Amino acid sequence: MTFAPSTPGVLEAVQPIVLASGSPRRSEMLAALGLAFTVAPSPEPEPMPLPGEAAEAYALRAARAKAAAVAALHPRAVVIGSDTVVVLGSEIMGKPSGPDEAMLMLSRLVGATHRVVSGCAVHHPGGEPVAFTVSTEVTMGPQPLEVLFAYVASGEPMDKAGAYAIQGRGGFLVESIQGSYNNVVGLPLHRLVETLFAIRAVRAAGL
Repeated sequence: MTFAPSTPGVLEAVQPIVLASGSPRRSEMLAALGLAFTVAPSPEPEPMPLPGEAAEAYALRAARAKAAAVAALHPRAVVIGSDTVVVLGSEIMGKPSGPDEAMLMLSRLVGATHRVVSGCAVHHPGGEPVAFTVSTEVTMGPQPLEVLFAYVASGEPMDKAGAYAIQGRGGFLVESIQGSYNNVVGLPLHRLVETLFAIRAVRAAGL
């Protein structure tokens, strides 16, 4: 799928851009910048966390794997890979396997503070890939069990890391955040734009 801006945006791509993710949320955020880009989800299966692996290391490894697989198919494009995880203490929470696991995740997250960590990797022609992580602290207020059951029944938690979507119905669960909101949604736009500008500057200088 290709996204083309209908009106001028804040950025203009000088090279083809490929988003190595099938996430509608990431596509919406990237499209909001006014960039033209193509969506090409990675053909590789998403890696599992290794025993004892830190959240930042895992998110970065997954993002690099996604970007590298798609960059091999699109060598003339700037390829963006991203992976976002929810971390409670040292435990990495992925997407729930079903309603029961979603309920268990949410019952542990409410009334506590967790971290949302995104790894991002950018491949570009003629240069070394650039990768980084961004972390945001998210605090959820207490919620009655019947409210959590109702939210799980809505179906929204099923394909979300940590079983909630801050930009969707699950926004009511979040009491406060410290850091990037976009990072919690799934793509740290501020850091990504900085990286794209830095890559463009290097290429313009012929370095």
